[in-house]
Amino acid sequence: MDERVIKGDACVAEGAKWLSRFDPRFKAALIETAPLPLRLKPEGFDQLLNAIIGQQVSVASANAIWARMEGLELTCEDNIAKASDEDLRAAGLSGQKMRYARALAEARIDYPSLRALPSNEVIKTLTQVTGIGQWTAEIYAMFSLGRADVFAHGDLALQEAARILLDLPERPKEKQMRLIAADWSPWRSVAARLLWAYYRVAKSREGIR
Repeated sequence: MDERVIKGDACVAEGAKWLSRFDPRFKAALIETAPLPLRLKPEGFDQLLNAIIGQQVSVASANAIWARMEGLELTCEDNIAKASDEDLRAAGLSGQKMRYARALAEARIDYPSLRALPSNEVIKTLTQVTGIGQWTAEIYAMFSLGRADVFAHGDLALQEAARILLDLPERPKEKQMRLIAADWSPWRSVAARLLWAYYRVAKSREGIR
């Protein structure tokens, strides 16, 4: 695997500098957003399980469920595989998320081996698991594996930030976002960090309706 990996703040700064040179609009956005966050996370089963828990619920609800999962020691593959429906329901999982959690546990992904795979193969491997969609797989590649050239094309906040920053007539859909983001290679994940930060600035300035 011969891909750039983000390992620290200096890598993010390098990517931000490249993007600023590539497009003056990024340079202007960076003035408003200040230094971009590193956002790196650990690798492994619990990171993807946590992502499943957070699907279609508020951050507060996801955090509360995850805290119960941790308290019940239901954050590893073996314990999820052995848990009864009652155990998982007690932690706050819906029937659908029980299925997703079990599917992830049964997949027995070799997480260390993902480091050696190209990002497209990482995403392909993860999305074969029921409950892991494209967005979740891209986020894992970006932040748990530190891949510098991955972008969450279906993310609504990134799409909206791109609309505002690039002065587009409407929010780009995923297909168009892929075409736009292709120009930001080899630093697409830094572009994503910048756009998420810019989204917060822009929405605060406009007032969220």
